[in-house]
Amino acid sequence: MKDELYLIDTNILVYSFDASEPDKQMICASLIKKCWMREVSYAISLQNLSEFYVTVTRKIESPLPAEIAKKIISDIINFNSWKVIKFDDKTIMTGINICMKYNIHYWDALLCATMKHNGITNIITENIKDFVKVPWIEVVNPMPF
Repeated sequence: MKDELYLIDTNILVYSFDASEPDKQMICASLIKKCWMREVSYAISLQNLSEFYVTVTRKIESPLPAEIAKKIISDIINFNSWKVIKFDDKTIMTGINICMKYNIHYWDALLCATMKHNGITNIITENIKDFVKVPWIEVVNPMPF
């Protein structure tokens, strides 16, 4: 896994800060820590960072203060072991095509398109339902339960 670039999906980043799911938090925080320790590099999309902000400030049991969430995102953007990937108008069209072809949720399709346009074929996520439908994506679910 060290040599290949894996995208960290939103749920993995969220769980690393969500104390209401202690088992998942331990697993995900351990994965994220490897990046901060420069043991691995991970990709993350602007979409993931946006979803992370909304989720940790509004949707988890003990939401983070907005300033802390903002700082986490800023740290990720500015840390060289995180490769922040972007999407554009062509990516959106590819995402729509993936959504239609594989019958998956649009936001997951957009993430697949963003990965494709950035040469990334691996994702670490708990949400495997849609991603496994896309044949060129390797899905790793770190949760043993």
